[in-house]
Amino acid sequence: MTDSTSTPETANEGTPPAAVGTRKSSAKPARSRSREFALQALYQFIVGRNEASDIDVFTRDLSGFHKADSAHYDALLYGCIDQAAALDALIAPNLDRKFAEISPIEHAIMWIGVYEMQHCLDVPWRVVLNECIELAKDFGGTDGHKYVNAVLGCLAPELRSAEVQADRQSGRAK
Repeated sequence: MTDSTSTPETANEGTPPAAVGTRKSSAKPARSRSREFALQALYQFIVGRNEASDIDVFTRDLSGFHKADSAHYDALLYGCIDQAAALDALIAPNLDRKFAEISPIEHAIMWIGVYEMQHCLDVPWRVVLNECIELAKDFGGTDGHKYVNAVLGCLAPELRSAEVQADRQSGRAK
């Protein structure tokens, strides 16, 4: 039996906060949703070594996928998997431990961040960084967001040098 008075704002009541995230699910932009679905898919790739096409079919069938930006999701999923070695090569010098010691969630989030900084130039670097920090807060370990912030923050000047420099000159970046 369904409650006909349920609204998007009340649809998540009674759901644990970790399942909903820091923003109400109904308030999340389509690109934020696509990052969440890409994160789940990349986790399956890292942990299960499943085929990208199988992961894609499974993920597209998940509840709420229709509200995601499917083109952005495709770019993240297939781009990160295709460029995994190159992404890891950029990330590795900024790590204080081996990849085997990093949570697969944080690893996938860093892939997303580096991929977006390289290939999604319509997304400002600060938005990429903030979205990845939010993903780490919602899905990662207790302080995983701090680690993601540190690593991606080190890579931003290298991957988006002109944009970061312009922010520094205007006083918006540290």
